[in-house]
Amino acid sequence: MEFDYIIVGAGSAGCVLASRLTEDASVSVCLLEAGPSDWHPAIHVPLGLLWMMRSSGMNWNLDTQPEPELAGRRLFWPRGKTLGGSSSSNAMCYIRGHAKDYDDWAALGCKGWSFKEVLPYFKKSENQERGADEFHGTGGPLNVADLRSSNELCHAFVKAGVEAGYPHNRDFNGARQEGVGFFQVTQKNGERCSAAKGYLTPVRARQNLTVITGVQATRILTELNQRGVPRATGVQYVKGGRQLAVQATREVLLSAGAIFSPQLLMLSGIGDKAELAAMGIDCIKHLPGVGKNLQDHLDVMVVQQSRKRVSYNLGVGNLVKGPWFLTRYALRRDGILTTNGAEACGFIKSDDQQAIPDLQFHFTSAKLKDHGRNLSFLMGHGYSLHVCNLRPLSRGTVSMVSKDPLQPPAIHANYLSHPDDIAKMVKGVKHARRILSQGAMDKYRSDEVLPGKTVQSDADIEKFVRQYAETIYHPVGTCKMGVDDMAVVDPELRVLGIEQLRVVDASVMPLLVGGNTNAPTIMIAEKAADMIVNTDYSTRESRAMRVQLSGSL
Repeated sequence: MEFDYIIVGAGSAGCVLASRLTEDASVSVCLLEAGPSDWHPAIHVPLGLLWMMRSSGMNWNLDTQPEPELAGRRLFWPRGKTLGGSSSSNAMCYIRGHAKDYDDWAALGCKGWSFKEVLPYFKKSENQERGADEFHGTGGPLNVADLRSSNELCHAFVKAGVEAGYPHNRDFNGARQEGVGFFQVTQKNGERCSAAKGYLTPVRARQNLTVITGVQATRILTELNQRGVPRATGVQYVKGGRQLAVQATREVLLSAGAIFSPQLLMLSGIGDKAELAAMGIDCIKHLPGVGKNLQDHLDVMVVQQSRKRVSYNLGVGNLVKGPWFLTRYALRRDGILTTNGAEACGFIKSDDQQAIPDLQFHFTSAKLKDHGRNLSFLMGHGYSLHVCNLRPLSRGTVSMVSKDPLQPPAIHANYLSHPDDIAKMVKGVKHARRILSQGAMDKYRSDEVLPGKTVQSDADIEKFVRQYAETIYHPVGTCKMGVDDMAVVDPELRVLGIEQLRVVDASVMPLLVGGNTNAPTIMIAEKAADMIVNTDYSTRESRAMRVQLSGSL
């Protein structure tokens, strides 16, 4: 089979690319996805995210290697494995990060990626139900809405944040990020609006789009052009135990995410030459940055029991109300089934020296442990306040453990390997406790479950963080965009030294943004689609390739 473009991965970025590129009826696109179609009701009913966290068929269920600074624990890393990728299983929080994050990208040499330059793509992607303004757009595929229902505990948290001295913020994606308030969510009519639902579903009938699910890409096919430069020509994949391939006449677009995009590059001979040789893989392009620069938001929770029985627990009261919740959702599309879990939010500064917020809170009206998979912990009434360090200095890696493409790579997140990160997490826990101690929480507050009243000193809080912190699901950076020696792609997301190959997903972020990463990933794909559409394919040699001709093959 032959197509103009082959997209590997139908996650947030892949769905955007498939939709935008097929707007031109003369162009053919093949979209490959390892997981199944997004048919399951748990995807579309927002509270179904609890089921998606436990799914074996629509979740990659990855684990890190033992983390030295987190008591040697292997951390669970859920990643979406279905059309829409993680946008089909995340908490639907619509957050872009801070404007300075993108200006920092531009300052690193990523020309065209300042906030002023990426804002139009955020707006292009968005259908903001509040209406268009300086920061928001309407008419885009991604529906952004206010929560249809919210728990009274979340309202109390927002009031407590104001009492603690933080401003109320109605729009974290507007002129100011700092403050406390409610998330907006990627939902429409009370249903999840994943990248698949927003971008892919409306265009599935296009004759120039072929979507193949249940296939795992195993290698990018390449050949040398007349100048001896490698050129991507297609993708090899496995389906039903058979080895198959598709050919690309224009470009291969890699959108497999921060874990699998670098793995596929390495399987294809693109990466650190010595590391590839150790796996018995011939190197066609030495790019030592492949799989490096891994960044993620580490998260720890302050959990308290609630004196009022109003939380989203798994107790008898809520279970008895189950039929009513279902009826309400079916008739009105509101109520508990529309919750995204983390309804309220906060962005604050850890100290007065910070120019912009460096801590994020997610407030959940339930007691959580182990990503909500510990069902016994959900039984009692309570609430949890997530604490997240927005710009960690620690860096990890994604590396191969085998040349077997069906075996996941090794994830070394290296959380807290930089000493500043643990200090910031300790400050974050103290700030969280201060907010939860305000008068607005008095009628709800009972015993603190985690860290617990005996954990008071900085040393004890640090020990608590190391024993309980988990990912908040934002891995990025492993195919970073830039101009330095560790860059993998240029500012047009073209893999350095390889023609007709781009990476378009969260792995290209040179620095982690200060917030949730789904909206930024969609923005990246929107901008990439414009770059691709405006590429002149009449010549097979781009300016970036000419620059790279002197590089080592």
